[in-house]
Amino acid sequence: MRKHRDEVLEFEEYVRTRQDALLRSARRLVPDPLDAQDLLQTALVRTYRRWDAITDKRLTDAYLRRVMINTRTEWWRTRKLEEVPTEQLPDASVEDFTGQHADRALLMDALKVLAPRQRSVVLLRHWEQISTQETAAALGMSIATVKSTLHRALARLRHELERRDLDSSSVSAAGGGYAAADRHE
Repeated sequence: MRKHRDEVLEFEEYVRTRQDALLRSARRLVPDPLDAQDLLQTALVRTYRRWDAITDKRLTDAYLRRVMINTRTEWWRTRKLEEVPTEQLPDASVEDFTGQHADRALLMDALKVLAPRQRSVVLLRHWEQISTQETAAALGMSIATVKSTLHRALARLRHELERRDLDSSSVSAAGGGYAAADRHE
């Protein structure tokens, strides 16, 4: 009985410390925030049932992400089978994510100016949002090196994004000038 109680406490501690990162992972899998919470909850229940079978607890995040992916796929297949053809489509508004996609594309392109080591630090710290200590361990660096590398990388990214913003502003201004000149000819 004590072993079971220890496993419950261990699982509760794991969820308490990792729930924000796991919810972010769920949000990447499904667009709706409520669906992401449901997805994570379902994955946690399924993982809890197999908790004692996970021998290397360091791999729990990966295991849980795989459970979320599988669960999302099951939901998609179920939802797909529930669709019924109709002669008239309902009116539905669709959110415009063009700006977000453009921003993401710009950022992904700007990341290319960073050295591979800098890019790895930025992605782990800000995309995966893992701690400085975990980043250092994952990349085999000291904590101080992670901090200084991150500082330099973010400064370089800021500079690159500002440069691109200035370049696009000058192109827009020049384009507008030519259009006005063409009208007067």
